[in-house]
Order: sequence, then C-alpha cells, then structure tokens
Amino acid sequence: MQEAILAIDVGSGTQDILLYLPGKNLENCPKLIMPSRTQIVAQQIRKATSDGIDLYLSGNLMGGGACAVALRLHIKAGYKVFATAHAAKTFNDNLELVKSMGVEIVSEQPAETRELILGDVDLPSLAQALHAFGLELPNSFAIALQDHGEALEISNREFRLNLWRDFILSGGELGKLLYSQSPSYFTRMSSVQASVPNAWVMDTGAAAVWGILCDRVCKDKQEQGFVALNVGNSHTLGVLVKGTRVLGIFEHHTGLITPQFLAEQVVKFKGGSLTHEEVFAAGGHGAYIHPDYTGDFDFVALTGPRWEMAGEVPAYRVAPHGDMMLTGCFGLISALEAQGY
Repeated sequence: MQEAILAIDVGSGTQDILLYLPGKNLENCPKLIMPSRTQIVAQQIRKATSDGIDLYLSGNLMGGGACAVALRLHIKAGYKVFATAHAAKTFNDNLELVKSMGVEIVSEQPAETRELILGDVDLPSLAQALHAFGLELPNSFAIALQDHGEALEISNREFRLNLWRDFILSGGELGKLLYSQSPSYFTRMSSVQASVPNAWVMDTGAAAVWGILCDRVCKDKQEQGFVALNVGNSHTLGVLVKGTRVLGIFEHHTGLITPQFLAEQVVKFKGGSLTHEEVFAAGGHGAYIHPDYTGDFDFVALTGPRWEMAGEVPAYRVAPHGDMMLTGCFGLISALEAQGY
C-alpha cells in the first residue's frame, strides 16, 4: 500500500491503534493501546453523577457496555438523562426500551445539562495525540468494531448469529468481511462511516482472524485448516478456517465463561458437535458449523487480551509482528492488502 492508514480496533476495554506508514515495517509503525470510547464515556458519566448534573447525550450511536452501566447508575442516583434519537440507540435498538430506562428523547439540548458527545471514534483526540509526536492524522482509515446489527423483533444475540450463519452458508469467504460500505443493518458500522471519512470497516472477530493469518505458523496451517480463537475483554470467538473460507463459528460472552468451560467448548467445536442451542442457553451468541466440516481440525491459534482464560486449551499463542494487542489492526491492514488497496 502506498498511503498511510490509521487502523483502529475498537474493543470494550481498549481501542488499539496502528498508524500504518508505507515503506516502514509494521513492527516499527506507531502504535497506541488506549481506553475504549465506551470506557471514556462511562468515566464522563460517572463524573456527571459525582457533580450532580443532568446529562444530554448527542453525537452518534456507539458501543454500549461500560457506558450503559454508568448511565443506569446515573439515572438510579436521581439525575435526568436526555438524548437525541441516534445517540440513544447506543443503549438499545428499540427506543421505547431506552425510554423505559428513564432516558428522554429530545432534538436539542435542554438547559442546565452537560453535553456528552457519543461515538466510537474520536478523531480530534487522535489527531492531537499523533501531533504531540510529530505525526499527522492520515486521510484513510480501517476500523474494526463489533456490530450485533439492528434487531427490533428478535434477540440481538440471535440476529448476530444468523448473520454469521448466512455468511458461512453463502461461501464464507474471508475477503467479504471487509466493507467499503457496510450493510444498512450494521448500524454501528454505518455510524462510524458517517462520521469518519474514507473508513473501511470490519467486525472485530473477523479482524482477529485476518490478524492471526499474519503469523507464519498459522499461515502454514491455513490450507490444512485450524481453529482461530480470540478471547476478547467482552466476547470470545472461535472460528473454523480453511484456506480463505470460514466453516464455522461460536461466540460467547467472556464474562460468563470459565477456563474449564471454554476448554470443553473448544473440544466440541473442533469435533464438530458444538450446537447453537447449548451456546445460546449459556448466554452466548450461539454457534454454527457448516455440514462440509469433517471435524478434523486439531491446531488452535489463540489471541486476544483475555487469552489467559484459554489456559486449559492446548493452543499456539499468536502475537503477529510481536504484538498480540494489535492482532486486529494487523488484520485490517492485511485484509486491505488482499483486496488490492
């Protein structure tokens, strides 16, 4: 690639940032591991609670998690929350449910409220951080974030798993997981692309798989097939990969599983017997394995900030280009290269 790209992997705990500079090896490209936007917004909400002031939320739909917890506590403490319709969807696709939390939907800022601007990416802050080290914000961006998709009539866990299943049944080609224009049902991705010019987007799980394939050992296993396991701060994703094809996935909430449980799930997944019903019943998103999978993948490639959770899983630990926390960012760059960008 002949131009600089800012790759951002937006997680629930951290936002992992790589400034790709053409002509420089990836190991020496500038990197940042910073608190994620949901953590930053949660801190801002807690400060408003401490200061005893009502809130007005504007900006864009973003990831919930920590900021949603902080918002509920702010309301429980007796303070008011106003939000634009778009910002309010951070907390639920169904605005009636957001209202039931105690959030009032408005079109402009009420008097005597503190405004918080929501969004998964804060370009002015990133530009300021880079400028402090004599670097400039580039014109192109690649951003990974988890998007359940807008689901008004079914569980968003079920909706997300349905999207993975449909992707696998349609061929499961890894190259199709990178979007220059995200599908309309991916509202979180769409919000990022509306606010960040020239942004390519990808799911965080997909970016992790692409990043795992940057490792030479895993690359050598690609045609034979293997299990890619990403243990994130909030979500754990297992993927059956063979060549450029995804043959199966399972996805759990990391906070609901134990090392022993995860090891048992991986054994079933490798053997092709893990079912959607048992994963969903345990609080996860679910599982789907294509009928073409013959249950013969033995090699497990492990990455993710919570990879210690997989301590009972016999696995090869992947730290592409020497940095496990940048697996998703390296995956974004690799995916762009594969598309001829």
